[in-house]
Amino acid sequence: MAWPSPVMSSAPSAVPCPYVTIATIPPTPPTPARAPGTPVIGGSQLGTTGLAVPLEVPPPPTLSAISWVVADLDTGEVLGACAPHLQRRPASVQKLLLAATALPKLDPTLVIEATDEDLALPADSSAVGMLVGGHYPVSTLWYGLLLQSGNDAANALARVAGGDGGVAATMAAMNAEAHRLGADDTHAVTPSGLDAPDQFTSAYDLALIARSVFDRPDFVQYDTTLRFQWPAQPPKDPNGFQIQNENKLLTSYPDALGGKTGFTDEARHTYVGAAQRDGRRLVVTLMGAEIVPARAWKQGTMLLDWGFGLPATASVGHLVTPQEAARLHVPQDQTPTPMPAATAAVPEAVAGILSSPLGVIALLAVGLTLIGTVGFTVTRAAIRRNRGP
Repeated sequence: MAWPSPVMSSAPSAVPCPYVTIATIPPTPPTPARAPGTPVIGGSQLGTTGLAVPLEVPPPPTLSAISWVVADLDTGEVLGACAPHLQRRPASVQKLLLAATALPKLDPTLVIEATDEDLALPADSSAVGMLVGGHYPVSTLWYGLLLQSGNDAANALARVAGGDGGVAATMAAMNAEAHRLGADDTHAVTPSGLDAPDQFTSAYDLALIARSVFDRPDFVQYDTTLRFQWPAQPPKDPNGFQIQNENKLLTSYPDALGGKTGFTDEARHTYVGAAQRDGRRLVVTLMGAEIVPARAWKQGTMLLDWGFGLPATASVGHLVTPQEAARLHVPQDQTPTPMPAATAAVPEAVAGILSSPLGVIALLAVGLTLIGTVGFTVTRAAIRRNRGP
């Protein structure tokens, strides 16, 4: 694909990101150093811990998020970014990767029975309210996952999607899906996004994952539903209850397309949101935010307004496609497979013959004989065809 001529940025690494310093932000997981010559996924300008914005555009808003990306969902252009490949804990925006992995696998009409394993959560964990022994259609669990950010629903979906391998198999599949998308900053350990050692992602990777799920009508249906009636589970819960979508973008921002909120102690506030305006669909991703100067979803709207104000050609990089990611994942030092010894000996033998004048004459004689034989055979075949069977 040919990318449109972009409005390029200057060297972004010298420009710090404009964010409000919050003393309580916990340290981030170490971002592995790139080997010399390793390409930066999405373009060299995104290989910065600072600000990457196009030249001669208004400055981005000042946020408390310490990393973010604004990108076009359709063209894949990254309009601006702050430390886009910085690795941090994902919190519940990890559920988008679960959706990208498990939605294609699970029949929405399948009814599953909740287990103790599904409800094994920390005391302060976000849960939709599943009951052990309760029976829930898969489609109902997607509503519980995306509207209420239910970690119990995440566990149940991951368990069932993993088949005999359970949650562990789904985690392997989630990491494989991230790799397929080019989300190389991502390593998933829990399906819900609850904090865990060695679990991290980046603002850039979240944009890749968001682009994948927003292309699925079933995800959009689940993700944009404002309220849903959770089914009764007699006799413990004879009436059921209503759940509501926690993403305030849907009711507060014109032409919102959906997204996901997240929060844990280590991740702080994370957010993914998308909207459309004048034929453009933009996505914003934020990590490590606090509630100043505004809630994470509100900071997302500030970035969306900034992004929609940029020209369509504004770019500091792009969201790679799975096809491009596959090419980037091929080791650069691959060498051709050696020929078998017998095959390799043939060119050497020919070279030895050609080194002698008599050898050249012999080869010419053999060639003329073969040409004559083939010509004679073709002529006889033509005569037989003309004579009929």
